[in-house]
Amino acid sequence: MHIVIVGCGRVGSGLARELVAEGHSVAVVDKNKKQFRRLGTDFSGSMVEGSGFDRDALAEAGVGHADALAAVTSGDNSNILTARIAREHFGVSSVVARIYDPQRAEVYQRLGIATVATVTWTIDQVRRWLLPSDLHASWTDASGLLSVVDRPLPAHFAGKHLRLAVPEGLATLVAVTRAGKPRLNPGDLVGQDGDLLHMAVMLDQREALDAHLSAEGSHS
Repeated sequence: MHIVIVGCGRVGSGLARELVAEGHSVAVVDKNKKQFRRLGTDFSGSMVEGSGFDRDALAEAGVGHADALAAVTSGDNSNILTARIAREHFGVSSVVARIYDPQRAEVYQRLGIATVATVTWTIDQVRRWLLPSDLHASWTDASGLLSVVDRPLPAHFAGKHLRLAVPEGLATLVAVTRAGKPRLNPGDLVGQDGDLLHMAVMLDQREALDAHLSAEGSHS
């Protein structure tokens, strides 16, 4: 995957190093080139000096063929503007914006922009939005056969009952995080952009669950 990260502070640089170590193609954009020193001399990704809402800088970072973008600068407005440009102008399907104000984060999530409030989330949660096909296990039992995995609600399930996203027998929908707040027994809720699903699944069903969630088209 090619991933663009806007902002080379502690979160952006840490995220970039992790993703490169996992074999992803990464481009980091920051208006202060001194920030790139955080990446280390062995960083193999690309570095672009410029702002996240500069379309030329984003284009140089390869946003035109990017699979995902994370806007993680220190400014809420810059991050939201960057996320909107990436999504609406360049058509990047997986976009997440770092927001310092949780109340503003909730507003933008209702508008369909995935946000991460820094007061409660970490680099690991940002990765879950950037790499939705990676069914990350947040908990695994002692046998290693049962896990709880987290996955952003795929866009084609928005507006439908969440129970349709996780059919009985494949996995169990334990909870959903919406606008930064967890909710139990979410099966009767109607899915919204920005929902994060928490699902219990057996090891031998994880690939099937991923395939179901990734499948485009209508589900009834």
